[in-house]
Amino acid sequence: MIVGSRGSPLALRQTEIVQERLSARGVETDLIKVKTSGDVFLDKPLHQLTGFGVFVAEIDERMLAGEIDLAVHSMKDLPTKRPDDLVISAVLKRDSPYDILLNRDGGREGIEGLREGAAVGTSSMRRGAQLRRVRPDLQILSLRGNLQTRLAKLDRGDFDAIVLAEAGLERMGLEMDYARLDAERFVPSANQGTIIVVARKGTAAEQHSRALDHAPTRTETMIERRILETVGGGCVVPMAVHACASGGSARVLAEILSLDGERFVRLDEKISLNDRPLDRAEDMGQRLMNMGGRELVDEAVKKFGAR
Repeated sequence: MIVGSRGSPLALRQTEIVQERLSARGVETDLIKVKTSGDVFLDKPLHQLTGFGVFVAEIDERMLAGEIDLAVHSMKDLPTKRPDDLVISAVLKRDSPYDILLNRDGGREGIEGLREGAAVGTSSMRRGAQLRRVRPDLQILSLRGNLQTRLAKLDRGDFDAIVLAEAGLERMGLEMDYARLDAERFVPSANQGTIIVVARKGTAAEQHSRALDHAPTRTETMIERRILETVGGGCVVPMAVHACASGGSARVLAEILSLDGERFVRLDEKISLNDRPLDRAEDMGQRLMNMGGRELVDEAVKKFGAR
């Protein structure tokens, strides 16, 4: 079987993880690297790139054309609206969903330890708004490129600190000093820390890859995606959703922020996993919008356009 992946070191490592697990089940694969528009236009912030799924669209096209059997993605890069013929055949067990702060001077000092007016790099509208909410004095600057490029920009002094996903460092085996950001104030992005496999419906590739699926993570991430889909707006909207399942329920923390972080709406609820959890998630999304989230979404879309 042919597996498609972006060509960044982190994307290739994630694909390697999937290939290793398939191989352990007797399924051998070959890799094809695909350059996506998100990899090409590195001079623009992510929210300025036109079109949904800038990291997956080209891979989808190759898969629909029959050139690729499976694709490996970071789940948070996958748009909620998907081609009908493609299916998420496996959601791997979630790694860390949390954000981390790396300081140029090293150490494990958190957000409160940054000097006044410090320059902090991030590619995420959500992270930018959350940082401004806690520290409105900070300069929030665009940070693009693969993991190694981002770390190099920090080392050469472009930023005082940068915010990254903890899962990326863990997957690459990088041992560095950093501060994990408090998940109550810095609620993660929907699906952060999760690797997925995509296949064409009804194929042998779909059936083989389903063996890698981790049901609890699928439940959590699908709850997050339903709220994300209900709110809409794409990557220009500063929005966070995190579901954590335990026993027969999931704690779901969701918020929509203004671009400057000064205003936000937030829900923190438990959803029963035995009582139509996706319907409950959709209801949470609708209530977020009715609480004032619709105005916050409209503001972001008006400023940047839906992506």
